[in-house]
Amino acid sequence: MSVSPSPITTAFTAQSTADEVVAGVDLSGTRAVVTGAASGIGVETARSLARAGAEVTLAVRDTAAGARVARDLTATTGNDDIRVAHLDLADRSSVGRFLADWNGPLHLLVNNAGIMATPETRTAEGWELQFATNHLGHFALALGLHAALAAGAAERGGSRVVALSSAGHMYSPVHFDDLHFHRRPYDPMLAYGRSKTAVVLFAVEATRRWADDGITANAVNPGGISTGLQRHFPRELREEFARHEAAGVFRYKTVRQGAATTLVAAVAPEFANTGGHYLDDAREAYTVPDDADPAEHPHAVKRWALDPAAAERLWSVSAELLRAAA
Repeated sequence: MSVSPSPITTAFTAQSTADEVVAGVDLSGTRAVVTGAASGIGVETARSLARAGAEVTLAVRDTAAGARVARDLTATTGNDDIRVAHLDLADRSSVGRFLADWNGPLHLLVNNAGIMATPETRTAEGWELQFATNHLGHFALALGLHAALAAGAAERGGSRVVALSSAGHMYSPVHFDDLHFHRRPYDPMLAYGRSKTAVVLFAVEATRRWADDGITANAVNPGGISTGLQRHFPRELREEFARHEAAGVFRYKTVRQGAATTLVAAVAPEFANTGGHYLDDAREAYTVPDDADPAEHPHAVKRWALDPAAAERLWSVSAELLRAAA
């Protein structure tokens, strides 16, 4: 992993849009997968990639919705190389079918799909749903696509994985002694936070393990965007977010602005062949101690999310969970 002496910056800002990031970028011949691309920022991520000429596979739970998005993307970009594939990240058999159907190299994997603050729910394996979806499902997907990403890297001099995290990572590290809330009372926001910390740790360890194959991974915080992701928010949490916005702690972005940081990690030359970073507002975020107040540092990354020892441990634990459930 390449370690920069100071945070990596770009010409883009919190106000930049995804289309601005890809302006002048030619992605002809690039094969990309975007999970959760039937709604929200996933749609705009896929749209900008398609506008730049990429072949884009929309990996979605609702294939009918995916087909509607594909038609819209073709109509708005002129790119008819948009594909739709079923993928339910909380269902191991669905991930397996997606992987079995994939053929050829892959140059860009965008782990965009996610759920937030859901009521306590468990998968068939007994895994907590947010951890299973946001981390384990994407982990299994990336593992299964490793050979395709390596082949893509050999073609293009590098392939990239972009993993969507959140400022929510600042509220919880990964608790290895109780990954699935079997011992602690379930808290939907803490569960969300640890799943998003896991996403960053994945990017750290994936880069360490796969950099020699030409594969790098970075995590991004898209920022505050009002989408269906917040549908499980209780009233008090919505009121808290409103107070934070009124106080200037953060500002809601448009969906196209929300997709911009993903596109920076995906195509910006500043992040070519360097990984294990956490991006916020189109640049690498600054790091703060684990006890830092999230309200005072909404655009930072906590040390626990970049800890190489925790990243290595999470990879091993996650791989074992998948093996045990096979």
